[in-house]
Amino acid sequence: MLIARSMQEAHLYMDLHACVCGAEEFEREHRLEDRDGVLFAVFEGVCPQCGRARSFEFRMSDELPPAPPAFGGAEPSRIIDPGEFMWIGDRVSTESGLRLLNTPLAEHREIRPATAYAIAAFEEVAKFLPEGADRIPEERFTSERGREMYAKNPDRFTRAGIDDALERKRAILADIDRFSPPRS
Repeated sequence: MLIARSMQEAHLYMDLHACVCGAEEFEREHRLEDRDGVLFAVFEGVCPQCGRARSFEFRMSDELPPAPPAFGGAEPSRIIDPGEFMWIGDRVSTESGLRLLNTPLAEHREIRPATAYAIAAFEEVAKFLPEGADRIPEERFTSERGREMYAKNPDRFTRAGIDDALERKRAILADIDRFSPPRS
C-alpha cells in the first residue's frame, strides 16, 4: 500500500513512475475517499501516448500535511527514496538555474517556486540520515533510479554533501529574494 504524507508527495510519486510505454505524465482525475475513517486519494487517467488506463491509490498519512512545496513532516518518505529526491532536486535545480542565467534580475521572482521545490526535495534527502550518522545507509535506496544516483556519487548522500547542496540552493533562493523582491 502506498502511504503519502501529502498530495505533493503523491504527485511526485506518480511523476516518477512512468507508464509501461515510457510516458511520464498523464492528465489525472482526483478524488478523496473516506474508508472507515481512513483517507485515500485516488488518481485516475489515460496515458496520452498509448491510451492505457493509469490509476494510483494512496492512503494519506494521519499527520496534517505540510504546506507546499514541502513533501512531508519530519519522517522520511515511505514511497520515494533519497536518490529519487536527489534526482528531482538536481533536475529542477538545473532547469531553474538555466532560467536564472537567461532571465533579467527583475524577473527572477518567477523562478522562485521551482527553486523552493528543489530545496524541498533536498530537505527530503536529509530526512533519510539516521540520527548521528554521517551518511544515508545504502539499503535506504530502494528504487532503480535511487540506487543509480547512489552508485554514481555516494558522497552526495553524506551529511556534509547534503548540507552543502542545501546551503547552495538556499543561497540562490536568498539572492532571488534580494534581487527580485515580490511585486507590491
